[in-house]
Amino acid sequence: MPIVEWNDSFLVGVEPFDGHHKHLVDLLNRSYTGLVHAAPLENCGDLLEELSDYVSYHFVAEELWMMENSYPRYEEHIAEHNNYIKQLQEFQQDYRQGRAETSLEVFTFLRRWLVEHILTSDADYGRFISTQTHESGRA
Repeated sequence: MPIVEWNDSFLVGVEPFDGHHKHLVDLLNRSYTGLVHAAPLENCGDLLEELSDYVSYHFVAEELWMMENSYPRYEEHIAEHNNYIKQLQEFQQDYRQGRAETSLEVFTFLRRWLVEHILTSDADYGRFISTQTHESGRA
């Protein structure tokens, strides 16, 4: 069973970020499934590395887009991204050092953060650009 069920409420209306979010949910689910089913350490480690790499790629793309579009909550959003990256890195370190017993707590954090971040912070930039597009269409 996945830790996050994808649904259309995660769509923010900005491509390519909707596709990125779907991929992030998939990577989180695959990593979680590997942990729950006691997949070999190297398989879980590979998935966690892929998750971390993709998170970094996605955050850089989002932050660049926000800067280019003068998103007013840019700094706040970056702080949220940095917090997530820090937590993910700590989780990877714990996993590599065999402290997987704390992993379920961390996955719960990662899931909650990802879902809340998409539904609130990312949805906000979706509304922002929608408003900007709508207003520029009137001019």
